[in-house]
Amino acid sequence: MDQRVGLFIFLALGLLCLSVAPVSQAQDVVDDVDVEDEDDLGLAGAEDELDGELQEEAPPAHKTPTPKVTYKAPEPMGEHFFAKSFDRGTLDGWILSNAKKDDTDEEIAKYDGKWAVEEMKDSKLPGDKGLVLKSRAKHHAISAQMLRPFTFDTRPLIIQYEVNFQAGIDCGGAYVKLLTQTPELNLDQFVDKTPYTIMFGPDKCGEDYKLHFIFRHKNPKTGEFEEKHAKKPEADLRMYYTDKKTHLYTLGNTLTHTRSCSVCLCVSVHLCPFLCITVPLSVPQTRTQIPDEDAVKPDGWLDDEPEYIGDPDAVKPEDWDEDMDGEWEAPQIPNPACETAPGCGPWKRPMIDNPSYKGKWKPPMIDNPSYQGVWKPRKIPNPGYFEDLQPFKMTPFSAVGLELWSMTSDIFFDNFFITDDRNTADRWAADGWGLKKAAEGAAEPGLAAQMLSAAEERPWLWVVYILTVVLPLVLIIVFCCTGKTNAASPAEYKKTDAPQPDVKEEEEEAEEKGGPGEHDQVSGSSSPNYCRSTLV
Repeated sequence: MDQRVGLFIFLALGLLCLSVAPVSQAQDVVDDVDVEDEDDLGLAGAEDELDGELQEEAPPAHKTPTPKVTYKAPEPMGEHFFAKSFDRGTLDGWILSNAKKDDTDEEIAKYDGKWAVEEMKDSKLPGDKGLVLKSRAKHHAISAQMLRPFTFDTRPLIIQYEVNFQAGIDCGGAYVKLLTQTPELNLDQFVDKTPYTIMFGPDKCGEDYKLHFIFRHKNPKTGEFEEKHAKKPEADLRMYYTDKKTHLYTLGNTLTHTRSCSVCLCVSVHLCPFLCITVPLSVPQTRTQIPDEDAVKPDGWLDDEPEYIGDPDAVKPEDWDEDMDGEWEAPQIPNPACETAPGCGPWKRPMIDNPSYKGKWKPPMIDNPSYQGVWKPRKIPNPGYFEDLQPFKMTPFSAVGLELWSMTSDIFFDNFFITDDRNTADRWAADGWGLKKAAEGAAEPGLAAQMLSAAEERPWLWVVYILTVVLPLVLIIVFCCTGKTNAASPAEYKKTDAPQPDVKEEEEEAEEKGGPGEHDQVSGSSSPNYCRSTLV
């Protein structure tokens, strides 16, 4: 019984683990496109330092006050190409697009989505402002020029920026485009078709959670650009869209190890012969009737006389209204001139049954003299084949842009940064996103609050919580508080042919007391009865 109780308690603990699982937030690492943790930036020590400061400031009371973190705008501390935060509260350096989207209804073609610079609605850092997408179901486009163009050489490229889906996300994107350096680049006319070198960032619609990494590669032979998409991450990205926390999206370093182009070496030439050929159709055999070639037009046939003429005796009705009923025409009657003639009107040969018609015809099948078995297209050298030994060397870019459509508003962007030095990027992230992460961690609710919050999003968790509490109590009552079952009577043993318990020890105890055993009285014998009752 103890083992069974332990087993059921173990199952109850398993249910508790299932209920807590949606609450826990594992930091998954995506292969080449990362959503970074504080450990990646060396922020664990920073949080420990923060905790130490909070402990010093806390009064010696039993209740710890809510910690406060002072925000300071990040400052770039090394070589960089682009660094934008919005703590001044303005859009200095950013240009709103005044263009219209092609191939779209006029009502929604204009890029008239609103942008604002403001703090997050539930900000843990007063004074920390960012760029916020404010409109629903609108096209948004905004861009900024870089300090200087980025040219791909031996140095790595590192891009990072922060995103917070304050209201979650139904359908929309939060990706960034690095706009290709061209003489035609006009940020005032920034649209979806503006050439870009790299597109990177989160995108979601329905239950499809994506993290884009797309780069446009120029074919060295044809000169045409082709979009190359990174493989979809295997990690579950749902948390980054639903937890309403600020996440740092970083693309960098591993770009130098991008896999080379996998262009097919051969193409198929589609010159497949048919397995069978058909005989051409013969027209006369497909018609049931044909004109009688032996027929001759009868003498006296009136070719110029119509078969029917208007009734000369007919009179237009008095209530006929030509405006309402149209022009009045006399009813048609047979032409009297045709009564004595063989016929009137154009003469046509009469139709007769086709003597060659043999029913619905199908072309007979014959062996194809050119058939040589199951055919496969032969391989020829691909004229467009090339081997790119340096795929990292893409087209230079000189501007950063956000060109988005979203069904959810209040998407928060902050701390855009482009550099070729990893240490510089880490310092920028620690000074900006690191403070946000520390402040959010300090204000993180306890396990009970997280479980309640998870149940609000997933009502079915209430069933798990109730079962976790009630099930152990029911099991304890059933398996620990109920009485033992009564022993079976001798009649039950006879019915089931089950062996009876051995009574040897009971009779030996009776003999030691000096009295006859129980079975001696039944059998009338002075010797003890050690036999078991059986049915043959």
